[in-house]
Amino acid sequence: MPDVTPTPQEQLTLRLVHEAIQWQLQWRALEDAEVWAALIQTALCGFSAMLKDHIGALIVGPSPTFFGERRRLAALAEKHQLPTMFTLGEYARAGGLMSYGPHYPDQFRRAASFVDKILKGTKPADLPVEQPTKFELVINLKTAKALGLTIPPSVLARADAVIE
Repeated sequence: MPDVTPTPQEQLTLRLVHEAIQWQLQWRALEDAEVWAALIQTALCGFSAMLKDHIGALIVGPSPTFFGERRRLAALAEKHQLPTMFTLGEYARAGGLMSYGPHYPDQFRRAASFVDKILKGTKPADLPVEQPTKFELVINLKTAKALGLTIPPSVLARADAVIE
């Protein structure tokens, strides 16, 4: 059986997601309510099913399907008062509540060094596999205000970008 122990970075992400859900619960005084964090990978039509199931928060993983629909997804979440967390900063910049994930521009710069090594004769098989080392937390205060949420200053201090 494969090792499923979360990496330190995954543990941090899970902690931030947990904090986001806890803000939602505390703000709405739903301490005993069941909260489902949904990872949608199928279609935006899943939104109505989530609302019927009283989903309290939405987590969207990396998905080429949703990237082009990020503004629409953020607008739907705001319309239905559904806090959202994404893995790409572009989603928070498009109106989602927050995002936390790898900083892709940094990864592209690092990939360029691999291309350089390959062009200089290094065999691709000899290059190490690397995990992302730089992550980005983006918080959209405009969306938080629209949802009636207050982001704690301690979390805002950790953010790489705050949209006001």
